[in-house]
Amino acid sequence: MTDYARPELLVTTDWVAEHAADDGVRLVEVDVDTNSYGEAHIAGAVGWNWETQLCDPVRRDILTRASFEDLLSSSGIGADTTIVFYGDNNNWFATYALWQCVYWGHPESGIRLMDGGRAKWIGEGRPTSPEAPLVDRADYGASLGDDNVRAFSHQIHRGLAEESINLIDVRSPVEFSGDITSPPGMPETAQRGGHIPGAVNVPWSEAVHEDGTFRSAERLLDVYGSLDDGKETIAYCRIGERSSHTWFVLTYLLGHDKVRNYDGSWTEWGNLVAAPIARGQ
Repeated sequence: MTDYARPELLVTTDWVAEHAADDGVRLVEVDVDTNSYGEAHIAGAVGWNWETQLCDPVRRDILTRASFEDLLSSSGIGADTTIVFYGDNNNWFATYALWQCVYWGHPESGIRLMDGGRAKWIGEGRPTSPEAPLVDRADYGASLGDDNVRAFSHQIHRGLAEESINLIDVRSPVEFSGDITSPPGMPETAQRGGHIPGAVNVPWSEAVHEDGTFRSAERLLDVYGSLDDGKETIAYCRIGERSSHTWFVLTYLLGHDKVRNYDGSWTEWGNLVAAPIARGQ
């Protein structure tokens, strides 16, 4: 991992096995399948439900500052806690939760992602527990939201007009082409299929091995080598979780300093009045 720009943010299953019970460390599991945590998880990990705990269902938005503070406080997390994220589906929602923590000002020195996620831990035969831990409530105070890591639709409109952004669509090729509007089993979708004009299709899966661990820095440079270093990069997918995975890669593994995650993604853009779309490859 030493070839990555910020190797300290990515930890191995061995590291977690050694440090999970350390004072000041809190494991957080976030899964696409929200039932997985209750079946088995790393002992001591708290579980966050992305459908009910990582979004505002009324405003169709990320957590408010107050809701974020309450979530971390109830998880026993303080400003000086090191949070280790992991989850299923190659850490999709683990990186989404991590991204929200960065947005709300949790120190980057206190953020980690377990390489390979839940599947690697279980695949290695490591111990799990079905019991949620008892945690003492903390008193978490968030910062103001950092919009430098988040993109909005008006910024994409402007960036396209000014040709000032790299736009990465990290969905599958059949989503990018418009043949389908969402992955199988994922209900939230858009009325129109396709992609944002000018976007390049670099599926998130290009960044990982079959076991879910990240590819080498050298290989990642090949995958994302077409990006113009002089431009800001915006990644998007369907609702922002897969693109947060790519945001993590570009920001912390490759060291790009101007990367945003568009969490509105295709669910917003594909339904947005007067927003241009393109179809095909």
